[in-house]
Amino acid sequence: MIVFLNGKFVPEERAVVSIFDRAFLLGDGLFETILIFNGKPFCWQEHLKRLQCGTKFLKIKLPFMPKQLRDAADKLIAKNKMSNALLRIVLSRGVGQRGYLPKGANQPTLVMSLHRAPELNFKNPPPWKLITSSFRLPANEPLAQFKTCNKLSQIMARAEADAAGADEALLLNTDGFVVEGASSNLFWIEGKTVCTPPLAAGILAGVTRGTILKICRRLKIPIREKNVQPKDLARKDGAFVSLSSFGIVEAKSLNRKILKRSPLTKQIARAYNEILTQEIE
Repeated sequence: MIVFLNGKFVPEERAVVSIFDRAFLLGDGLFETILIFNGKPFCWQEHLKRLQCGTKFLKIKLPFMPKQLRDAADKLIAKNKMSNALLRIVLSRGVGQRGYLPKGANQPTLVMSLHRAPELNFKNPPPWKLITSSFRLPANEPLAQFKTCNKLSQIMARAEADAAGADEALLLNTDGFVVEGASSNLFWIEGKTVCTPPLAAGILAGVTRGTILKICRRLKIPIREKNVQPKDLARKDGAFVSLSSFGIVEAKSLNRKILKRSPLTKQIARAYNEILTQEIE
C-alpha cells in the first residue's frame, strides 16, 4: 500500500510519524473518511469544507491547498489501483511542547491512506441491528461538529455493539436524547415526515446527512429536526442511519426490538444511489 505523508508518496511501512505527535498523544487533530467510487471521491467538496472549518476552529494550519490535496488523492488512488475504497485524511497539529498547550506545534502532519470499501448492495442492502450505548455525549458541544481524532466515546460504543451482536450503537447525550450512531447519523420516520436530531443536540453534521436533507427537500418530503428518547424511537414508523462508507442503512431492530420499516427509506436510498452514480460519471 502506498500512503501520502506530508507531500510524499511512500510505502505504508515507511509512513511513520513522531511518537511525540499530538494526534498520537492527545487526539489533537482532525480526520475525514471519503468514499471512493469508480475511482473518484464522492462529495469531495463537502468533506473538504468540513475539514477546513475544523482547521479554523482548532487553529491548525492545513499544509496543502485544496487543489493540491485533490491532486494527491487522485494520484494515491491511481498508484494503489483502488477504484473502490475509503480515503482517510488525517491532519495532526504535529509535534509541540509537552502538555495540553498547543504552543510550538507549528508543523502539522497530514496523511492520506486508502482502505478497502465495504461491498455496496444497491438492490437489497441488509438492514442493521442497533443498540443504545451506555456512553453519553455532551449536549451543545461545539467540537461535535468536526471529526476530531478523539473519539473514545464512539470507540467504546462500537465495542458495545459488537459485544451485543449488533451492527451499530446509538449514543445518547447528557440530556437523555438519542443523538447519533458511533459512526453514523440517525434518522427516523413519523408518518410521511423524516426526522433527525438537531445539530445542537451534540451531533456531527455528517456529509451524508446533508445529502439526505437535500434529497428530502428535492422530493418534497417533510423534514423535521427534533429530539427523541430511546423509548419513543422504538415506536416510530421506521429508522435508518447514514454514513459515508455505506450510504443509507435501514434499521431492523433497536435493543432487539423489531422496528417498523417505511417505504420512505427505500425511496430516499434510491435517490441517494442515483446521486452517487451520477457524480462519479
